[in-house]
Parts: sequence; C-alpha cells; structure tokens
Amino acid sequence: MKGPVEPGPSAVGRLPVLLEAVLNVGSDLELGSTLQQIVDASTALTGARHGALGVLDPDRDRVEELYTAGMTEAERRHLDLFPDDSCGGPAALIEEDRQARPPGRPPARSFLRAPIPVHTEVFGHLCVAEKPSGPFDDTDLALLRVLAAQAGIAIGNARLYGTARQRERWIAGAAAVTTALLTGTDAADALMTVAERARVLAGASAGVILQPTEEGGMEIVTASTPDDPAGIVGTVIEPGSPVLVQLLGGEPVFVEDSATDPRMTTGVRSRFGPSMMLPLQSGGRLIGTLALPRRRGERPYTEMDKLLATQFASQAALALVLADAQADREQLAVYEDRDRIARDLHDLVVQRLFATEMMLESTRRRAASEETGGDGKTEAGELLGRAVDELDSTIQEVRTAIFALQQPPAGAPSTFRGRVLRETGGAAALLGFPPSVRFAGAVDALVGEETGRELLAALRGALAAAHRRPGVSAIEVEVDATVRLPDGRSGVRLVVADDGRGEDGRPTTVTWQAPV
Repeated sequence: MKGPVEPGPSAVGRLPVLLEAVLNVGSDLELGSTLQQIVDASTALTGARHGALGVLDPDRDRVEELYTAGMTEAERRHLDLFPDDSCGGPAALIEEDRQARPPGRPPARSFLRAPIPVHTEVFGHLCVAEKPSGPFDDTDLALLRVLAAQAGIAIGNARLYGTARQRERWIAGAAAVTTALLTGTDAADALMTVAERARVLAGASAGVILQPTEEGGMEIVTASTPDDPAGIVGTVIEPGSPVLVQLLGGEPVFVEDSATDPRMTTGVRSRFGPSMMLPLQSGGRLIGTLALPRRRGERPYTEMDKLLATQFASQAALALVLADAQADREQLAVYEDRDRIARDLHDLVVQRLFATEMMLESTRRRAASEETGGDGKTEAGELLGRAVDELDSTIQEVRTAIFALQQPPAGAPSTFRGRVLRETGGAAALLGFPPSVRFAGAVDALVGEETGRELLAALRGALAAAHRRPGVSAIEVEVDATVRLPDGRSGVRLVVADDGRGEDGRPTTVTWQAPV
C-alpha cells in the first residue's frame, strides 16, 4: 500500500482555503449540512467541476445518501461514482489507489476518490471529477485526503451529537409516559399514551399495543396512527404464528418488511414495511407487546433505534405496572372512605332516630295531659304525623345511601337504582348541588329494561330543564314502583320537583309514569 502523499509547493496557496473548510466543517453539528459543506469544499480546493459524497449504509454496504456539487438533477440520477464492486469492506476501501476509477472510465486522472474514516469505520467516499485545468495531481489528492480525514472527525462528532439527542428524546418520552400514567388514567388511556408516544419517538406509521388472548394468540387492542386506523384494532395473531413464540416468551422481534416476511400472518401486514415488536414486561409479568411499524419503502430501523425503543418498552411496562398498582391503592382508599362514610351515616341516622323518639315521647305525654277532643288532640295528631313522616323520610334516605355505597367505584351500574343514582350524580356537577333521590317499592325487580330506558330519558330531560331555569337550588327526585295506573295496572312513577320558578311563578314539578 502506498504511503500518504505530501502536499507539494502548489498546495501552499490553497492552505487558507483548506483551513477555512475544516473550520466550517467543524462548526455545524447537523450531519446533512456538514456533508454538503464537505462536498462544496472539495470542489473548491481541487478546482473540480463535480463533487459527490456517498454515504454508505453500515448494515448493507450500499450507498444510502448522496450529496453533490456542480450537478443537475438529471446528472444526479445517472451518477455512478460508486459501482457495486467499490463498496467492499473497510480494508479494501482504505487501500484503494489514488487513481481508482469505476469500470469503463478512461485511465486519465479526471477522477479522484478518498475514503472518509469515522473511527475504525468508513463512513463513505468523497469524490471529485472533471478538472478543467488538467488532470488531478498529487497535491489534489493530498488535499482531498486531508479534508476527508478532518471531515471524518466532524462527522463522528455529528453522529455522537445525533445519538445523544436521540437518546435524550427517548428518555424524555419515557419520563413523560411515566408521569402521565402515574397522574391517574384508566387502562385504555394508559395503553394509548404508550402507543402514541412511542409512535412519535420512533417515527413510525403506527403505534400498536397487542395483548394475549384466551386462545393463546395476541390481539391488537390499541392503535395510534395518523393514517386510517380501520382494520387495525381487533386484528388477531392466531396461535401457531411463528412470531408468537418469541412475543409470548418476552423476546423482541425485528422485521425488515412486514408485507413479505413469512412470519407475519395478519391481514394488515401489507400496509407496513420495517417493524419492531417489543415485549411490555416487568418483573416477569407480560403485559403485552408494543409494535412500531413503518410504511412500506421507508428506511429500516437502525441498531440504535432498536436499542432505544427496547429500553423505552421496558420503562413503559414498569410504568403500566406501577399505574395499575396505584389504581388498586386508590380503589382501596375509596372503599376505606366509604366505610368511614357509612360509619358517619350510621351515627347521623342514630341521632335522627333518637330525636324522633324524643319527639314522639313528648307528644305522647302532651296528649295524655290534655283533655279528650278539642284543639289539643288535633295538635297532638299533627305532631305524631310529622314524626311519622320524618321517620319515613329517614328510612328512605338510609336505604338510598346504603345502596349507593354498595355500588363498585368503577364501571357502569348493573341495577336500575344504580343507573338513576348515576344520572343524578352526574347532574350534580352541572347543578352545583346533588339532587335528593327517594325510591319506593322494589324498583330493581319491577322496572324492566325498556321501561327503565324511557324513565332515565325522562329523568335526564327533567334535570336538564331544571338546570336551565333560574333560581333552582334544590331538586327532589322520586321513583315509585307501587303506584296504580288509571287502567288498574301496576306502574312506576317518576316525579322531579325543584324550587325554581316556572313561567307561572310557581315551583316546577315533572311527572312521568308507565306500566311495569
């Protein structure tokens, strides 16, 4: 192998240009602009008409990107400065003779090429061609090699900078996901948060979460994509698929082209190209799989992409487990709070019943001391009636409160009573106060599904109308399943009364009834 060529006297006049080019190359950390500066500097230093820098794909030994100077778009499309046989291993490239040229080119020295080393790898080739003043000389080659060597240092720095920024984005993304999950969200929103953030970070066409099915396969339960998501959610990887062994075993799967890879068997695989399928597992528990497919024809994932995405998946899985544990703790706290409320309610009820007992005792004594007949007996009767009404009201409120405490904190109510209480509870947020609710009769046993839907619709309408009326500060809702309709059939009646003022200036009462 020939040794390096020392710059001759003719190179001295170009040293300032070389120094300026090296300084310019080292001043920009963005790789694309750095590479373009290298090409422009190479043509300026050698006096060449054309310059080109071919970036080699480190995984596939082919030209991945091309930067040129002094060429039209048509010339770029027909450029063949890097034939297949010139893209061998690093050793072959470094030992390349300064007069190397593609097959078919004349032996005249109108073409120069120098490898661009980055540490121990060859990042690409820097080429110049067509010098109007004559053939390239040793000084041109020496300057090209110096520029290529300095450019290799700058490119290495730019690569490190790009990798650092990429790591920073993934770390920030994982932290944002953890924060979002631990601030309180349900399971579906949690999975969508992971899928959406991973899709953006990876530059993927979709972010997909798969979870194991009872049959032994995996089903897509969440999909985040800016494209049409139709047909993605609900897609199932059937048991026996080649990728399932790895996925269910917690191993990542990397696919070059989903549409042609025989391991991919789903109907949506034709829409995607490169893909990563990463296990979401923590502490030996497999939550599911995070899939990040790109569109067909897009660039494959690099080794750094795969590493960072795998680390993100591990962090996201841990966050999901912690969020699930936090939700359990919060639910336990709700149950404990309900126990406290129940105890407070019990104490309140006991006091009210005791007060009512004292009222009845006082009435009894007064009635005993008054003469039979006259106003005394009428007053005693009224007090007894008030006491009975108070007891009845207390009993109804206790029954309603106890039933509400028996409902699970999450999920839709399964009984008619629960649905009525859910409607009034939701209206409380708009009204600013909770409506009072009373039930009479076995409403859960007597009110059918269709009648229940009609009653709930009437209840929503009445509550909405009350919200629109001025001056409403209290609403009483009564559902009575013990009424008799005019035709003699058993029925259910809904009464919604408020203290607002209607058009006639009087409180408004809405009544609805139907057979049961």
